[in-house]
Amino acid sequence: MDAPVPLILVALLAAAALVAPTARSRAAAMLAALAIAPVILVFHISDSDQFRALTDRPSLAAAAGAVAVVLVLALALAIHRWPSLLPVLAVGAVPFRVPIALGGTTANLLVPLYGVVAAGVLAYAVPRLKASESEPPRRDAGALEWALAVFVALYAIQASYSIDFDRALENVVFFYVPFALLFVLVSRIAWTPRLTAACLGVLVALALVFAGIGFVEYATRHLFLNPKVIASNQLQDYFRVNSLFFDPNIYGRFLAIVMLLVVAWLLWARRARDVVVGAIVLAVLWGGLVLTLSQSSFAALLIGLTVLGGMRWSAKKAIALAGAFLVLGAAFVLVAPSAVRLDLGSSKSANSATSGRYDLVSGGVGLFADRPVQGWGTGSFPRQYRRAEHVSAERATSASHTIPITVAAEQGVIGLAAYVALLVCALWRLLRGASSVPARAGVAAAFVALLAHTMMYAAFLEDPLSWTLLAVGTALAAAAGRRRAIVPPEGEPTARERAVAPA
Repeated sequence: MDAPVPLILVALLAAAALVAPTARSRAAAMLAALAIAPVILVFHISDSDQFRALTDRPSLAAAAGAVAVVLVLALALAIHRWPSLLPVLAVGAVPFRVPIALGGTTANLLVPLYGVVAAGVLAYAVPRLKASESEPPRRDAGALEWALAVFVALYAIQASYSIDFDRALENVVFFYVPFALLFVLVSRIAWTPRLTAACLGVLVALALVFAGIGFVEYATRHLFLNPKVIASNQLQDYFRVNSLFFDPNIYGRFLAIVMLLVVAWLLWARRARDVVVGAIVLAVLWGGLVLTLSQSSFAALLIGLTVLGGMRWSAKKAIALAGAFLVLGAAFVLVAPSAVRLDLGSSKSANSATSGRYDLVSGGVGLFADRPVQGWGTGSFPRQYRRAEHVSAERATSASHTIPITVAAEQGVIGLAAYVALLVCALWRLLRGASSVPARAGVAAAFVALLAHTMMYAAFLEDPLSWTLLAVGTALAAAAGRRRAIVPPEGEPTARERAVAPA
């Protein structure tokens, strides 16, 4: 069997789980994807030193596998009994990455989250496969689910002609498939105010702990993770922290999103105690964010705050205020370009001021122009960029730092169209009617901020936060729709009255 075939198969199963018409077919697709993805991974790493080290000690590998299976089964039983446990565990596991040597490099994998997803799939799918043919009323897949399904399937298909098939395979197996299953699980949870508060509490507690670790790193001038950032701090006249994340920008993204969720809670808070507690939390998280020196995270936070301001008060005033900040920033650059190390007439200076993003973006545009229809294949940007620009591997390890450019270069107009359709469906799902529900407003603003961050940095659907925000926003939108059907605006008939009304 050719290597792309099983990859396309598992991606199609994940896509089917997103749009399946019945609970039973959805459960079957989820279980099949959960079973096939690890097999693909095992064959992928079968020639690696890490895999041979495991096979050289079969008893130890078998014992570790047995322990993992027992833990997942126990967690599945707990989730089956208490379904609300799943989203709490998922948001708690989202930030944690485990460095694992893979294919000659070190990949930072979300191992705890994979365990939660596996347990959640078993808890959801097994009872539905055993159930009778008659099913309770279901929610049909909407435009967002179809857009996600198309993008996941297309990504795997376009890996078949990629110059870096291994990278595409890892993205599908480690990110797209498990996160698609996570979306299916979380979007079908009945989100109550208590559950929403619990998940926010978990995120805030984690963010405070991470910020505290960042403060310790800054005070001691010692990072716990990521040799590249450690080396960079030794060469620069500033010091960036990354807490327990492997990248200051991903750490900053997480802090910015949690801050936006807290701000959303504060904007609709009615008790003075809540305002005081929220302000203290925001002050601590802001300190942590400042120490990352992540410009992309600062910009994402500003954009998210603009969205929140527009939903809470006036969209026109929020946009005007954001525009004023942009004008002031542009004026500052024009008046004092040396303050940001920028020579307006030099592309080399622009590249330096943007930490190499200018060259990456311009190189990505060139790759798109060379093959505009189908692109160079998913996962191919780093290697193809090195070939085209004749630069070292370090200059292309993080794609283009601008997701639309990466999509355009790797997937051409075909993939770009799927990406734009996905964004339109996602924003429509999350923003429509969100201003009337604080939780929905916070999720929508956080997703917009994350989307803005991807315009300046890597990882969109490779980030579990993207899928989690989409899933929570979907569940909250569905709950709001049910409430409107039961209690419609004054003067409109209820769902019951519409059902019994004469034709």
